[in-house]
Amino acid sequence: METTTDYMTAGGVRVVRSATPVDSGRKTDELDALVAAVGTRRGGVLSSGMEYPGRYSRWHMAYIDPCLEVVARGRHLAVHALNDRGTVLLPAITAALAAAGEPAEVPGGVEVFVPSSDEVFAEEDRSRRPTVFTALRAIGDLFAGDDPHLGLYGAFGYDLAFQFEPIRMNIERPADQRDLVLHLADEMIVVDRKRETSARLSYDFEVGGVSTRGMPRRTETTPPAQARELPPGPTPGAYAEVVREAKEKFVRGDLFEVVPGHVMYGPVDSPAAFFERLRVTNPAPYEFFFNLGEGEYLVGASPEMFVRVTGDRVETCPISGTIKRGGDPLEDADNIRTLLNSAKDESELTMCTDVDRNDKSRVCVPGSVKVIGRRQIEMYSRLIHTVDHIEGRLRPGYDALDAFLTHMWAVTVTGAPKTWAMQFIEDHEQTPRRWYGGAVGCIGFDGSMNTGLTLRTAQIRDGIAAVRAGATLLYDSDPDEEERETYLKARALIEALSPSAAAAGAAGAREHAGDGLKVLLVDHQDSFVNTLADYFRQQGADVTTLRFGFPDKMLDEIRPDLVVLSPGPGRPADFDTASLLDSVYARDVPVFGVCLGLQGMVEHAGGELALLPEPSHGKPGRVEVGGGHLFDGLPGAFTAARYHSLHTTPDRVGGEFEVTAALGDVVMAIEDPVRRRWAVQFHPESILTATGETGHRIIANVLEMCRAPRR
Repeated sequence: METTTDYMTAGGVRVVRSATPVDSGRKTDELDALVAAVGTRRGGVLSSGMEYPGRYSRWHMAYIDPCLEVVARGRHLAVHALNDRGTVLLPAITAALAAAGEPAEVPGGVEVFVPSSDEVFAEEDRSRRPTVFTALRAIGDLFAGDDPHLGLYGAFGYDLAFQFEPIRMNIERPADQRDLVLHLADEMIVVDRKRETSARLSYDFEVGGVSTRGMPRRTETTPPAQARELPPGPTPGAYAEVVREAKEKFVRGDLFEVVPGHVMYGPVDSPAAFFERLRVTNPAPYEFFFNLGEGEYLVGASPEMFVRVTGDRVETCPISGTIKRGGDPLEDADNIRTLLNSAKDESELTMCTDVDRNDKSRVCVPGSVKVIGRRQIEMYSRLIHTVDHIEGRLRPGYDALDAFLTHMWAVTVTGAPKTWAMQFIEDHEQTPRRWYGGAVGCIGFDGSMNTGLTLRTAQIRDGIAAVRAGATLLYDSDPDEEERETYLKARALIEALSPSAAAAGAAGAREHAGDGLKVLLVDHQDSFVNTLADYFRQQGADVTTLRFGFPDKMLDEIRPDLVVLSPGPGRPADFDTASLLDSVYARDVPVFGVCLGLQGMVEHAGGELALLPEPSHGKPGRVEVGGGHLFDGLPGAFTAARYHSLHTTPDRVGGEFEVTAALGDVVMAIEDPVRRRWAVQFHPESILTATGETGHRIIANVLEMCRAPRR
């Protein structure tokens, strides 16, 4: 049911908001349609793909055809009406901007120049120096009210900081560079995934007796981009050389840390499709897609909150400390341990947090600035980060813009001390940062603010995506390692630019080794048999599991291509494995034994078993490969799971078996390729054998050998 809210803003603009629930069955379709539309019309999509208690929740919002556009170039701030609805608001906007300077009419809008001031400002009032934010604050005051969604959405460029921190400019800025683009969205869809609610919010405005009610919302369409050649990418080794130069600054004490970047390029087929791929392949707290007009798009999946303000509460989540994701959860755990034990990474984050606390202390209530989360782990598609969570309470007289400006820009993208670090960046980067290192998000007219740092972001123009990535450098940085980190950070975006990478990954997938094969799995009252069966099914095999003691005739009914003897408690004699092996061998069926299965095959071949000095249950073991084919495609040593008290040694195996893997003098694998009999003492289905998909590879090898002619 539609609900209507009618209120007057602090500046005298009448607002009528209509909220219409979006049917859950249509929600996805409507959002997809908006994402596609942002590909050709001004608009934006903001979402969070992560759920983290107390920090992030999953939500999604999208809009097209905003009525107003706010653009800053240097100290000039212009407000353009994008349709007749925006024109209705221009008189009120013009009057409001008088608080920042002398408004002047420009085609389709109004512009104000905010000159710098010779007045000396105390550092506590740094954020109140005359800048384009003076004009933004005036617009916010005009629309101030209690609506939680009405506001300005868009992007804040890196160069805005130089209105507060003048530095010596060395990089030429292009004529088309804009430092800020914000939209007044007057219709949007908002989805709260946590509450499973969604609504279409539509706004009408009335100024001086003139209302937008009934006026069309449509704005101009962006023409298709003309593709151009890719610019050259980074020169290998050049970034490492910048690291070496930074280390000299650290020695002299000019810098504590610094975060220079460099740019990589790639073709993009469709900004909208790229955004959707990125959301799937690299979920992040701040996912965004903006059509900024003039043929320019921003697409990103940023892991880092910049500034979030709710009421008087200010939050930030600086990220520093990075390591790559492992191939599986076990490798992830090892890498997390390495990251948390890294003194360098801890120092990085400590400096970032100390600078962040300093930024807040300028505008926050004494004693309210607190670290509420320290070196917490956040995991992304390619990377693992350590993150601190910091909060403070604004002092009376300060607002969300003060909180935003006092942090400009985050030490995690500049360095410390900030001004000296930004000068180093200006002196050593080859191109202007434009949007990178700035922020994206919303200035809420209810006094709130929610922004993410512009990281893991592609700036798109003419079919080319520019992806900038950097690393946090300290005195103990390794130049080559830091350069590698920048490529790792950019890789998730570069690979998502076109569908070819996904297609290549699918094309490279291994065929199922078990397709068309029937497997009989004998269950020896084991706790892991179903997982073992699942591993065979993942390879395409048709698996039947029977509890031990079944009649021999079932071997003839099932006619398996492979019999698998499961692990289990006790000894092989407890399950009469000898009789089963007699029946299986008589039918010349290949056999694979796991743990108890290996022990039964050893005893049947005349070998001997003994007890370990201490049982090894749920423990990792380093298996050394000595030959055979069970371990084709695997390294010469790997970690595997041990669940056994019984074992055999190489001199006690018996029969025609060759020992092909061991752990010290404990046999870990045996093979008889002529008779097609193989066995392992460890558990391939355990998570401790999952690194590099070792267990899956072994099962695939068994099935491939089962299918192959006798060796």
